[in-house]
Amino acid sequence: MTLSEPQKKYLRGLGHALKPVVMVGDAGLTEAVLSEFNSCLEHHELIKVRVKVGDRPERDRIITKLCDAGHAELVQRIGNMALLFRENPEKKKRIQLPR
Repeated sequence: MTLSEPQKKYLRGLGHALKPVVMVGDAGLTEAVLSEFNSCLEHHELIKVRVKVGDRPERDRIITKLCDAGHAELVQRIGNMALLFRENPEKKKRIQLPR
């Protein structure tokens, strides 16, 4: 699923008040982090992730890996914070995206 710009804008507005629920530290992307990431995405659909590792290319690589592993869409990345979205088709939709 590819998000359109109006959808990303809507999700950025929703994500503004969110606190990060998953944090990736010096240990990097472990199985425990991936498990927690998938669990949080399944429950919340829209989450913030804090990636506190080395330099910018390393942060970008980890965020890309998270998106690929969790089948999530990157909505926004600012510094060490990323806003990610994945629709949960099994639950009643919590977030109604604009068309």
